[in-house]
Amino acid sequence: MSNEITEPPISTVWRPVQVIVMSAVCLIVGVAVGYLLRGSAPAVGALTPAAEVGSAPSGMTAPGSQPMPSADDLERMADKKAEPLLAQLKVDPNNAETLNHLGMIYKTAHQFKVAENYFQKSLQASPKNADVRTDLASCLYYTGDADGAITELQKALTYDPKHPGALMNFGIIEYKAKNDTKGAVAAWEKLLKTNPDFDQKELVQHMIDQAKHAIDNPNPMGITKG
Repeated sequence: MSNEITEPPISTVWRPVQVIVMSAVCLIVGVAVGYLLRGSAPAVGALTPAAEVGSAPSGMTAPGSQPMPSADDLERMADKKAEPLLAQLKVDPNNAETLNHLGMIYKTAHQFKVAENYFQKSLQASPKNADVRTDLASCLYYTGDADGAITELQKALTYDPKHPGALMNFGIIEYKAKNDTKGAVAAWEKLLKTNPDFDQKELVQHMIDQAKHAIDNPNPMGITKG
């Protein structure tokens, strides 16, 4: 779905309902993609909570909140949290769990390239870990490698076809980065079918409904050429 805005011809007929529906799809998926689902549980000692991608710059505050930490602040905090785990790696450099915990610390701090490195090393030791692959995919997506993220999610799903985080994130990336609405719907429908107790199932169902409406109405702005 292109974000390009073009000026419609004079004879354009606007259908406000369709415009609202498509805006809702973008908003809902945008909320979901604000932070892709984690594959694994947060690492012990991970930075929580970290500022989300695209949040207000350091020094800006919401009413009643503390100033958002800057990227440098988050990096320093992550480095501090990582120190004991780095010490453990000196003794056991290929420990998949320790490497994953380090990846989670840096992912939470939005140091995605650093996190990628640790997740990849963790997967070298334990290549069938779908949780870690899902977390690696999130980092790849946030650093602009949507194709790499999809590849990792596909691998994760070969090891765990019902993995909720992998299915949710696969749909989001297909929708947001690849403009593949049908692929997104298929992933989300499989998520709900295989995980009936998924804690965000209402959001997912709403995304499915809106995406299907978009498929059935391929002219989202209701433009009629005269």
